[in-house]
Order: sequence, then structure tokens, then C-alpha cells
Amino acid sequence: MTNQQKIPTIDANQMTQFHTRSNHWQPNISNVKHQYLHINKLDEVKDKEHFYHPPHRKTLHDFVYLKKGKSIRTKGLNTYEFGAGTIFFLPAHQITEHEMMSVDAEGYYCHFDEKIFDFLPKNYLSMQYPFFQLQSNPIVHLSENTQERVEFILSNIEQLYREETSSNKRLVSSYLMVLFETLRKETPSQSHKSKNAFFEITERYKHALSEHIYDYQSISDYANLLNISPNYLNKCVKFCTNKTSHDLLSEMLILEAKMLIKYSDLRIHEIAFKLCDQSPSNFSRFFKNQTGITPKDYAKICTENEWY
Repeated sequence: MTNQQKIPTIDANQMTQFHTRSNHWQPNISNVKHQYLHINKLDEVKDKEHFYHPPHRKTLHDFVYLKKGKSIRTKGLNTYEFGAGTIFFLPAHQITEHEMMSVDAEGYYCHFDEKIFDFLPKNYLSMQYPFFQLQSNPIVHLSENTQERVEFILSNIEQLYREETSSNKRLVSSYLMVLFETLRKETPSQSHKSKNAFFEITERYKHALSEHIYDYQSISDYANLLNISPNYLNKCVKFCTNKTSHDLLSEMLILEAKMLIKYSDLRIHEIAFKLCDQSPSNFSRFFKNQTGITPKDYAKICTENEWY
């Protein structure tokens, strides 16, 4: 993308710089020592009245637990306000904007690389826990008993994080797994259908779309990436979502296009080329077929209504 692009992708090595450039997060702890994990108490965030993180995506998962106060954050194009006794989960490669944090906010912010779970298969988190799925509601509401357990777990993780020597990777990952298992009780149970191999393939496809949408725009490319046939990919997606694999690809292209229109300085013809490798006219037809309005109309709506 050009320098006009305002939706950066942040990896583990860039997290400290990104989160501290506005001088909100204190104390600053090196990503070199803790390359798989970062955790902060929210009561240590300075100048909450002016807290703001612009649109970005990460190669890591993150979550915010609020013991007190409230916050506003986006997941994709959806905006969520959440308060005390909730956790907001954001899977890797999702675009997010952290709009505000109340001055009385207390709790924890944590991000981690899934590589910390070197004993688990790839995409295990999204297959087992609904709050890590790309299209799920990111907010988990906690009972009082669960809040106490969550705060105990996060307190232990933070203590390990503050140690002078490199944190115990296996111990931290074990605490995180206990946390996720504790939260599983607070989320709706998954149907039997969602636990089978079709669901696994579908989730892997969704993650691949989110991560590689600029690289691949054909179903065969994604099937090759997943080491399956296009027909089998479509069968899995159809069974789990009642949509085709091409439907999900189109939805991801539209979501990304909307993000670029809303958050970047790129013009419509630049987005058409960089995202879809299409002429502006073809891109406009595709966008209108999917949304009912043209890219220019959508840009106008975004300008007139920042909440859209």
C-alpha cells in the first residue's frame, strides 16, 4: 500500500512503539523480552480523557477486560460500547479503532501471539472459543464469580510479565488457556455442527481471507492455500454458513473496501486497483451489486455520518 494508507498492520515487534507513541501506556516494557505477550493494567493508562488509537490491524489477538468504567471500540465496521464486567475480544487481522476509555476505567489490556501456544494446532482458539471467531460478537459478559476468577488469572499473568527475566512462556500460555476455559461458560454453547471438520475448514478459510485478501482474489487460490479442492471448500462453507465460498470472498472484499474508503486517503480508483486489481467502473459495479450503493455514495455517507 502507499504512504497514504492509514490502516497499518502491526506485528509483535511494532506493538510497543504503536501503543506508546501517544504516551498513553505506562510502564513501557520491551517486546524483545516479552515477544509473545503484552499486558497492562488499565488504571496505569495515562491521560484517559484523550485516549485514542486510530484504525489498525494486528497479527496478534488481543482483549480488554473492564472491571470498572467503560470503553468504545470497533471490530470491523461495527462499533461496541462495553462496560464493567465485560471482556472485548479481537481476533488477529481484524481492523479496529479504539475510540475512547473512561477516566475511571480499571482492568487489563492484553495482546498475545498465537505462537505462544506451541502445543496447540493452528487456529485452535477460533475452533474452540466463539469469542475468537471473526464474525462473532466480541463482548463476553461475566458473572460476579467469573469476574473474580478472571481477575485472579490476569493478576498472575501480569506478575509474570513484570519479572526482570524473560517470562515463562509455557506458564503464561497455561494461564491464558485457563482464562479461555473459564470464559467458555459465559458464552452460548456451540452446536454439534460447528465442531466438525467442516467448521474447521470454514474458520481456516475466514482467517485466510482476513490475512490474504490483498494477495488472493480467487477461490482456487484459497483452496490451494488450505490444501483442499475448491469444491470441498465450497461444500464446507455452504454447510456451515449457508453461503458459498465466493460469497464470503465478496463479503471480505467489500468489508476491506469500506474500511479503505472510510479510514484511508486512497481514492476510489486506487482502492479498485490495489484491492481488486479492477478498473474503477468494474469495481463500482461490484460494490453496488453487493451493497446497493456506489463507492462514491458510501464515501459521501461516511463523510456526513462518522458513526456509519
